[in-house]
Amino acid sequence: MTDVPAHVHEFDWPDRVVLGTVGRPGARTFYLQARTGAQIVSIALEKEQSALLAQKIDEILDRLREVEGNRWSVPTSTPVELVDNAPLETVQEQFRAGTIGIGWDPITAQVIIEAHPLPADDELDEGFAEDSSAEDSFAEDSEMLRVKMPVGTARAFTQRTRELVDAGRPLCTLCGYPIDPDGHTCIIPES
Repeated sequence: MTDVPAHVHEFDWPDRVVLGTVGRPGARTFYLQARTGAQIVSIALEKEQSALLAQKIDEILDRLREVEGNRWSVPTSTPVELVDNAPLETVQEQFRAGTIGIGWDPITAQVIIEAHPLPADDELDEGFAEDSSAEDSFAEDSEMLRVKMPVGTARAFTQRTRELVDAGRPLCTLCGYPIDPDGHTCIIPES
């Protein structure tokens, strides 16, 4: 049996849920931020996690659109009134995301994101031993973020996330590596 995290940051109908960044391209930190009233939680993600999260949410929404009658009114694109280009609110990192799960609640027509923190180094060694499962790698007192968002908000979330991921450093046309603002040494592979 898996232990339930001691503290769950739960956002059932958040006022705002966005992905944003802090820092300049090449040195950005990505944050998933959820807010309801005065409660704000920000968790750090890797750029690749952010991109994959947006991709998987869009896949879920696209599959739901194909259900006969589209009974959940899943939009094909972001509703204009839900576009959120405002910066992140005050960021105090709660934890760095390790495992992220995505689900669907058909009763409330919401996409669910659950994020668990990266385990501590000593938990990594113990949690992935031969006789342990990955689920056991979370400490008993660990925390978790659970965010549920309606389908329109989910589309807005994925659009913003894709735009932020794509807004990184430009790629060199010769070597394909990112070009830093202060210069670039081209690494051309040998033939």
